[in-house]
Amino acid sequence: MNDIQKNKAVKTFWIIFMIPIALMAILFMLISSGNMGYMPPFEELENPQSNLASEVISSDQELLGKYYRENRTIVQFENLPAHLVNALVATEDIRFYEHSGIDGRGLLRVLFKTVILRDKSSGGGSTITQQLAKNLFPRDSINDRSGISKIAHLALAKFKEWIIAVKLERNYTKEEILAMYFNTVPFGSETYGIKSAARTYFNSSPDSLNIQEAAMLVGMVKGPSMFNPKRNPRRALLRRNTVLEQMEKNDFLSEEECDSLKKLPLRLDYKIQSHNQGLATYFREYLRMAMTAKLPDRENYSENNLAKYREDSTEWADNPLYGWCNKNHKPNGDTYDIYSDGLKIYTTINSKMQKYAEEAMTEHMGGDLQPAFYQYKKGNKKAPFDWQMTDQQIRRVYSNAVVRSERYIMLKRAKKDSAEIVENFRTPTHMQVFKWTGDVDTIMSPIDSIRYYKFFLHAGLMSMEPQTGYVRAYVGDINFFHFKFDNVMQTRRQVGSTFKPIIYTMAMMPGQYSPCHMVPNIPVSFPMPNGQPEYTPKYSLLKGYEGKLIPLRMGLAYSLNQISAWILKQYSPREAIDLARRMGIKSPLEEVYSICVGSAEIKLSEMVGAYGTFINKGVYSEPIVVTRIEDKNNNIIGSTFKSKKREVISEGTAYRMISLMQGVVQMGTSTRLRYKYKFTNDIAGKTGTTNNNSDAWFIGCVPNLVTGVWVGGEERSIRFGEGGYGQGASAALPIWALYMQRVYKDGTLEVSKDNFDIPEYADGIPMNCSKYKEFQGDDDEYINPEEEAY
Repeated sequence: MNDIQKNKAVKTFWIIFMIPIALMAILFMLISSGNMGYMPPFEELENPQSNLASEVISSDQELLGKYYRENRTIVQFENLPAHLVNALVATEDIRFYEHSGIDGRGLLRVLFKTVILRDKSSGGGSTITQQLAKNLFPRDSINDRSGISKIAHLALAKFKEWIIAVKLERNYTKEEILAMYFNTVPFGSETYGIKSAARTYFNSSPDSLNIQEAAMLVGMVKGPSMFNPKRNPRRALLRRNTVLEQMEKNDFLSEEECDSLKKLPLRLDYKIQSHNQGLATYFREYLRMAMTAKLPDRENYSENNLAKYREDSTEWADNPLYGWCNKNHKPNGDTYDIYSDGLKIYTTINSKMQKYAEEAMTEHMGGDLQPAFYQYKKGNKKAPFDWQMTDQQIRRVYSNAVVRSERYIMLKRAKKDSAEIVENFRTPTHMQVFKWTGDVDTIMSPIDSIRYYKFFLHAGLMSMEPQTGYVRAYVGDINFFHFKFDNVMQTRRQVGSTFKPIIYTMAMMPGQYSPCHMVPNIPVSFPMPNGQPEYTPKYSLLKGYEGKLIPLRMGLAYSLNQISAWILKQYSPREAIDLARRMGIKSPLEEVYSICVGSAEIKLSEMVGAYGTFINKGVYSEPIVVTRIEDKNNNIIGSTFKSKKREVISEGTAYRMISLMQGVVQMGTSTRLRYKYKFTNDIAGKTGTTNNNSDAWFIGCVPNLVTGVWVGGEERSIRFGEGGYGQGASAALPIWALYMQRVYKDGTLEVSKDNFDIPEYADGIPMNCSKYKEFQGDDDEYINPEEEAY
C-alpha cells in the first residue's frame, strides 16, 4: 500500500469513527448547556423539587394523616434496611457502586441482546441513577409524536437522563442517591416513596420491612400497576420471587433462604391513605381549612353573611393558625403550600384518646341510639320528622336539601332545566350508602337517598386539657366520608341547660351567694317592654319540693328552670353575656331573658373551653390544636401556638361551681354515671336538653380533662320528642361515659382520677347542704323534662 492509499485510509478512519464521536460530543455539549431543551441548573440538582406530603402528627408522635398532591414523605438512608437496598441493587443495577451514573456494560448488553438479538428478557440498561434522573425530571409527553420524530425525541430524552445522572453522581454520594430514589419512585395507589408505600401496603415503616416485604415493593418499581398486590396478586407474587432470586444470584441471600421466602404468601395490611379515612378525619379537615384560609375579602361575603365575614376577620387577626399558609413565607418569598411543601404539623391530639372517642361515639350512636330512633319513628308517616311538622314544611326541608346537594349544583352547571333536574332526582340509580354495619351498594333515587340520610342522628365530641388548652380528642360527626359537616367547630346549636352553670357563676362570685343559699322553688316571670306578656320560663317540676325553699345546689343538680331564672333576675342578661364572653364564648348572644335556660346557639368547642375555666381555678385557656410546625428539613417555622389565658373568676368561685356541678352527678340529672357506668371518682358535669329534645348535651369534667358531647338531628324537627332517649342524660352522656371508661382503662394516659383541689380558704363555705335529702335513684325518676320554653 503506497503513501497515498495510506493517507486515504487514515482519512476514511477519521470520517467513519471520529466525526460521529465529535458530533456526539457537540450534541452532549448542546444538551448539557440547555440549547436542546430544558436542562436543570446546578442549583436545582442540589435541591431537586418534589411534591412532599405534609404530615399531621399527634402529641404521642403517631401519624394522623397527610395533605398531598403526591403521597410522598422523605426517609433518610440510615432508616432504609440493608435488605431493601440489596433487593433494589440486585434487581435494578448490580454494578451501581462501580459506575458513575452510566453503566457501559449494561448499554452493550442492551445493544447486542435487546436491539440486535431481540431478546426482551435481557433487561434494560438504565442505572438506578438514570431512573432517579427520570423521576426527578420527567420526560415530556410523546403521545402526539410518531415515526422518526418519536425516536429522535426518545433518544434526546435518554441523552438528557445520562447527563443528569452523571451530574447527580458528582453532587451526591451513593447512599444519598439511593435515598433520593426510594423517596421519588411511585408505588401505585396514589403512593410515592418507600415510606408511604410501607404504610400503605403493610401499615409499617421502611425500617420495619422484612425481606419478603422489601422484595415485593422493589418488584413494584418495574410496573406499579402491573405488579400491584391488590389488583394483581399473582403477578405481584411472581415478581417478588424474581427479586428474591436476583438477591440469591448476587449473594445477598443463600439458596435456602431464597427457597423458604419464595414459599411464603403475600401478607398485606393494606390501608390506602385517604383524607376520608383513618383517625381524626374531622379534625384534619378543620386543620386544613384553617391553615389554608385566605385573608377575608368583604366582596366574597353576601349581605346576609356579614356576621361570618366579621368572624373570619377576627380569626385572621387573632388566631395564628388561621390562614397560616398565607401569612407565612418561605425564604424565596413564596407562601407555604400544605400539599407539596412537606410540612410537619405537630398537634395536641392524643391518638389513643382520639381512637377511644371515635369508638365511644360509634358504640352508642350505632349500637344504641340510632336503632332506638328507628323504633321510635316506626309507623310515623312523617318520619324522620316530628309528627307536628306540616307537609308543606317537610317539602321545604327536602327542597332545601336538594338545592344544597352536589348533584343539583352539577346539573345546574350542565344547563339542565327544572324538569330535567326533577326527573334526575326521581330516577333510581346505583349508589353506595352509609350504614352503621358498613356501607352497602343499592339502587335508590337521589331524592330517596336524601330522605334516607335524614334519618341519621348526628353527634360531636371535643376533649380538652383545661390547664393547657390542648385539645386531646375531636370527633366532628359519625362518619366523615358521608357527613362532612363538623359539629365541633362549625355547628351552632341551642345549648339548653349546659348554659346554666354560667348563670350560676354570677351568684357564686365573692360576696354574693353560696351553693346552699335558699331560694323559693316557684315560677319566675320577667316583665317585657311595650305591653308584651311577661316571660316565664317553663316550670321544672321536682316531686315533693313544689313551692318550697331549696338550695341553689339542688336547683342546678335537677336543672330547675325557675332557679336559673331567679338568679338572672338578681342580675341581668347583659351581665350573663359579658361573663360568657370572658369565658371564651364568641357566638352571637341575644340580650334576652331566655338566656337563663339556654336559648343561645353556641359551638361545642366554645362550651368546652368555657367549662375549662371552672376546672382551671378560674383561668380561661383558649382551646388550641397545634403546638408547632416544621419544614421538610425539620426546622421549626411555626412556634407561636400557645393558649391565650386570662383570669375570669376567682379560685373560690371556680371551686363553688365545681361543687355545684358535682351535685349534678351525685344527685341530679347525671347520676347514671354512678349507678350504671360505675364511676367513683370526682366528676363535675351538666346535661342539657332543648325544646322537644331537639338537642342533647353533656359536658363532664375531671381534674385535668373537660369533654363535651352534643347529639341531635340534622334538622331540629328530627328528634325523639318528649322524654326518654332524647334527653342529654340518655343521648349524649353515654358517649362521655364510654369514652372516659376507655381513657381510664389505658394506664399510659395521665388522666386524673384524683379529687378536685379545694382552696385553703374554702373551709368556711357551705357546700354540701347535707340537711337536704339528696336524690340517689335513677335520674329519670324525677319529673324534669329539662325543656326551655321562650
